[in-house]
Order: sequence, then C-alpha cells, then structure tokens
Amino acid sequence: MTAVPSSAVDLERVLAGAQLPALPQSAIALLELSQDGDNGPAEFALPIESDPGLAGQVLRFVNSSYFGFSHEISSVKLALALVGVRTIKNFALWSAVFSLMPNPKCGPFDLKLLWQDSLRRALFARNMAKLLGAAEPEDAFSAGLLQDMAVPLLAKEMAQAYTKLIESRDGGKVRLSELERRVLGWTHAEAAGMMVRQWKLPDAFAELIEHHHEVEQLAADPHADPARWSVALSALLPAVADAEWHECRQLELLCQESACRGTLSLADLLRQVDEQFCEFAPVLKLAEPGCSLVERFERETALAE
Repeated sequence: MTAVPSSAVDLERVLAGAQLPALPQSAIALLELSQDGDNGPAEFALPIESDPGLAGQVLRFVNSSYFGFSHEISSVKLALALVGVRTIKNFALWSAVFSLMPNPKCGPFDLKLLWQDSLRRALFARNMAKLLGAAEPEDAFSAGLLQDMAVPLLAKEMAQAYTKLIESRDGGKVRLSELERRVLGWTHAEAAGMMVRQWKLPDAFAELIEHHHEVEQLAADPHADPARWSVALSALLPAVADAEWHECRQLELLCQESACRGTLSLADLLRQVDEQFCEFAPVLKLAEPGCSLVERFERETALAE
C-alpha cells in the first residue's frame, strides 16, 4: 500500500470548494430513463428534443463520417434507433461534461490538448473493449474520454500545486497519478470517481474511471473486466504535449499478452484510432494532433532497434 503523506490534502474539501457544476437536466433525465430497461428510442428522444442544443449535437454526431450513413438522419428518434440508446446516452453525458469543464490558467496545462488525448484514449478503449469481448464497449469509450476530466477542475482550484505537478511529469517520464499520490495523497482518477458519484451516475461507470491507472494490478488479474482493462491500457497512450512516449513498449507488451493477441497488432490498432479520430474530431471541434499515434509508435520502435 502506498503511504499517504502527512500533509495529504482533503479531496472532498477541494471538490466542495470547486462548486462542481450540475449536469444539465436533459443529461440527468437520460440517466434516469436508462434505469428502466423497458424504455426505448421514443422515451429517450423526449429529453433530447426538449434541449435544442443537445438535439443538434446528437444529429451532428450521428451524421458524422464516423458512422457513415448514406442518407442524412434528421430525426432524434431515428438516430436512437439506428445508433443505439446507450451510444447516444453516453454521447450526451460526455458532451455535457465537456461543456462544464473549466479552462484553467495553470502553467503548461492546455485544455485543448487534454481533450485530444482524451478522444484518442476513448477510441482506443472502445476498440480494445470490442476485441476483448466486453459486453458494452461504449462504456469503455465514455470512461476513456472522461478519465482525466478532474484535471482541469483540480488545476483551477490548486493552480500552484498542479503547475508543479504537471512540470514534474518531466515530459511523461513520471505519471501524474504517481506524483499526485506522493504529494496530495490521492489521484485525479479518484477525484473523477468522486465527481461521477456526486452526479449520481452508475457506480460501474465510476469504477471504470477511478481505476484507469491500475494497469499493473489489472495485468496480474487473469479475470480482469475487459472494459476496465481496456480503459487502463488506453491511459498508456502518449500525451500530445509530450515529445517522447515512455510507456510505448509497456503498452505493446501488454497488448501482446492480452486476449487480442494474433488478431490485431498494436500498430494496426493505433492506425484505427488515428482514422477514427479524424472522423470524430470535427463533432467535438477538435484539431488533429501534429503527429499521429502510428507515427509516434514507428518512431519509438525505430529508436529501440
């Protein structure tokens, strides 16, 4: 067990002081509807259609090249029927969270780069979850996207401390979570889990997020949940801001040892993520990173030879 520093910061007090913004009513309504398995597209369409902004986002999402429908989808109810209630519900959830996160002035922190990292990790987590046979790959996608959502809030509330923590990462040589545990006594993963529970989201979703840094523990568990394992693997992808990918070899070895060995190489999986990022990014109004994941993987592989 990691020792807790004597000067540990009270996480609950930090989040209380941050005055965590409430989720939009439309997102809450969708989560409530999802508690009853008898609800279908007709029921889920109502709260979406009552929120013009969300309805527009959902239709842009469904009509993006990511899904590749040959005809434009102009009905929210049809979108739900074609893409699936869970996919749309999760889109509404992270779209709501995306809009709530602050953009703190905190040293080298860059919110746009964080969202680029998050989308890459979400796509990787979903693709890996599908390969591993997870029951709900979309949950891995949403957890991958939101795994670092506490960082902007914490950086805003503790700007001085997080400036030092982010700088101490040394370009990714040290994980932010390790530094947080050492200095604060908790990690941004735990903070995100607490946020999810304050929003009264399902515990299973909170657990996917708050365990995303436990890749070593999950690697040692032959019965690890495929969705949790996929999200943890996604956390090993490089940050856009880092010049080097220090966890590249670790991710490659873990992927080779997983159940997807022999079906898809890491390079092929990264190529899929790059392609899907280009299709998906316009929905979130994100720019493409200057260097693709495949390019970074090839560069690290060449340096290791």
